[in-house]
Amino acid sequence: MAVRRLNHAVLYVRDTDVAVEFYTHTLGFEVTAAHPGAVFLKAAGSANDHDLGLFAVGAGAAGPTRGQVGLYHLAWEVGTLGELLDVGARLQERGAIVGATDHHVSTSIYAKDPDGIEFEVMWRVPAEDWDGEARNRQLDLEAAVARWGTDRATGAAAGSST
Repeated sequence: MAVRRLNHAVLYVRDTDVAVEFYTHTLGFEVTAAHPGAVFLKAAGSANDHDLGLFAVGAGAAGPTRGQVGLYHLAWEVGTLGELLDVGARLQERGAIVGATDHHVSTSIYAKDPDGIEFEVMWRVPAEDWDGEARNRQLDLEAAVARWGTDRATGAAAGSST
């Protein structure tokens, strides 16, 4: 199986209204369809009918538990460091950020939605700048911007099919 990219993700949430407000206002998703207990959203500029599905399971539902079998997080790619900075600022305003890492091949901000579901927003470091040593270190966005600028497109935004 040659996976080209993830087409969409579906999440169980306690309240679709709360989740929709978060994903639309913080990450810029747009609602494409809504049904009782289920809402479908797509990312700005996406050619998909939806990129994210949200299914309500009720206010009393248990939240994600770290270290148990299940999904750890989703990662969404942005095209430029400027976009990562913008998303990071919106996540910071909501107190949603739980970490930030320089993965050597990507710069990543980690956050949690209102249900405690963790996700990553990342920008791909240009492949020619990978030095071959995989490692994680604290993200220094100022240094990344000084090196690559805010408008350099990489990954899908630069035409990568994966």
